[in-house]
Amino acid sequence: MDEKVLEAFNGKTILVTGGAGAIGSNLVATLEKLETEKIVILDDLSSSYEWNMPVSPKVLFIKGNILDDEKLKWAFRNRPQIVYHLAAHFANQNSVDNPETDLMVNGMGTLKVLEYAHLVGVERFIYASSGCGIYGAGSKMPFEEHDVSMKLYTPYQVTKMLGELYTNYYYNLYHLPIVNARFFNSYGPGEVPGKYRNVIPNFFYWSINKQPLPITGTGDETRDFTYVGDIINGLLAMAYYKEAIGEAFNLATGREIRIGDLAKWINEITGNPAGIVYADRRDWDKKNRLLASINKAKKILGYNPNMDFKEGLKQVNAWFKANWKNISASYKN
Repeated sequence: MDEKVLEAFNGKTILVTGGAGAIGSNLVATLEKLETEKIVILDDLSSSYEWNMPVSPKVLFIKGNILDDEKLKWAFRNRPQIVYHLAAHFANQNSVDNPETDLMVNGMGTLKVLEYAHLVGVERFIYASSGCGIYGAGSKMPFEEHDVSMKLYTPYQVTKMLGELYTNYYYNLYHLPIVNARFFNSYGPGEVPGKYRNVIPNFFYWSINKQPLPITGTGDETRDFTYVGDIINGLLAMAYYKEAIGEAFNLATGREIRIGDLAKWINEITGNPAGIVYADRRDWDKKNRLLASINKAKKILGYNPNMDFKEGLKQVNAWFKANWKNISASYKN
């Protein structure tokens, strides 16, 4: 990471909505180690846990929802110069089961955070978008930032695209300095397992408990898994480079991993003899492959994801071992 990027955070107050989540907690932990003035976390803990957050005199935790104006006023009273808007109603299946909540949190919630950011005049607003929400059916792979598709299959995909439309609106009309970060299958330490959670933490939880790993499909499906530390580096760069303002960037690796291979490797790492079981694919899951182009992020942000995938899995395993008591107590099926 370029030292100029890190020094840009000196003396700054940063607001991280969803700062207790998997990406948020890693981002806060990184920001806390820099010469930042204050890091404000706004999170309702609906899909995260207080035990998973960094504890520091520089970190102010506000338990609250992004739809709550009182909590938003409290957060923005700290006059953040940089806002990372990571809070969301998370997961495709969750949005299919709860579409109205998804719309309120990801739509109205994002609009509210943008409005407060505009009112206090933030220096940079980074929005957590999603590769699965922007590149619908028909987008060519590897996905490039200009080639979006509106052929979508879940409310989560719809509202993540809505969020980009809102950030672009604030940029176009009010010149709010926004950047859209399109995440691809983030994984790493700090991501807890449970209902509606991502495949890697759930695979680890089941594998450690000597259960077979369920694959919904054939196992030949691929995803562009991206280590959370690489994503954090991309997020930091988005707050520094002026050329990033008003742009969208894929934060991915540009590499496909077969889900069948993923399951096999996790079983090997944990010593799980239970193997793999197969189930029908979910109705909304229409993408056999996910692969992003990261050329734009490399050129403008100096983005260079370098975590070896298997090494990243080993770090996840180590985190599970170190936090097993809290993970087990928090698990919700």
